[in-house]
Amino acid sequence: MIPNNLPAREILEREEIFTISRRRAEKQDIRPLRIALLNIMPTKIVTETQLIRLLSNTPLQVELTLLTTSTHQSKNTPPEHLDAFYKKFDAVSHEKFDGLVVTGAPVETLSFEQVDYWPELCAIMNWSRTNVYSTIYICWGALAGLYYHFGIEKHLLDRKMFGVFRHNVLVPEHPLLRGFDEEYRAPHSRHTGVLREDIDRCPELELLTYSPEAGVNVVGCIDRRSFFVTGHGEYDADTLAGEYFRDLDRGLPIELPKNYFPDDDPSRRPQNVWRGHAHLLFSNWLNYFVYQATPFDITKIDGE
Repeated sequence: MIPNNLPAREILEREEIFTISRRRAEKQDIRPLRIALLNIMPTKIVTETQLIRLLSNTPLQVELTLLTTSTHQSKNTPPEHLDAFYKKFDAVSHEKFDGLVVTGAPVETLSFEQVDYWPELCAIMNWSRTNVYSTIYICWGALAGLYYHFGIEKHLLDRKMFGVFRHNVLVPEHPLLRGFDEEYRAPHSRHTGVLREDIDRCPELELLTYSPEAGVNVVGCIDRRSFFVTGHGEYDADTLAGEYFRDLDRGLPIELPKNYFPDDDPSRRPQNVWRGHAHLLFSNWLNYFVYQATPFDITKIDGE
């Protein structure tokens, strides 16, 4: 369930992804899952489309609320789009949500405290403890969540983790990973990461998937209310290519994304080899940790 004129709608309908208007949804005698998407990526329209695509792979009705920060002015998204489709945290802080998705952001070389909207993000993460049943954090959002909730430090990498990497499922019986192959691939695009030993030392966390080359990928809380994903399963086939050519055009040092272009030839079109597992991750999350776990009376969501 998305706003009628959201640009993502036309793209998703061409892909035969089912969307409905609020007017039609209100005539159905079911309670939709209330999902908030805190989009702190600079390319908000692209990111919202990618994540709506993943959240739509379910027979459940999902009512999406798009959120942005008050303390940071987006330079890459038209203000008309933000005004029409996004809400600020203050406007929803009194509400309850079944689920929350927190995106990444291109601020990872800064310490968390140097990010201009860090205090507001901390307030949102604190609010989520009592007002959201389950939260999934992505890339920098995952690092921020691990740091805020558990004090897990991020570490600057020797070189950018950039490309598509193989990962191993460590806890195959976990419902979030139900249906996963024992090995799967996922894109990464980041300058920082967290250490496996730091996750293993935290009794409240469980490492679910790991890559010998890219490191920690999916981490879950033992209480199964929060999940942290350091990669970008939502990326389109050409997203890493766009980042690569953008940095080349700017004269920035950038290596070829690993395991991405066929035969490492940037003139050839990359293939999306991670889409299936990305859809599975989000459909499992919505099913097992939101729909089946959240109370029907949404006002009863709390921090217990």
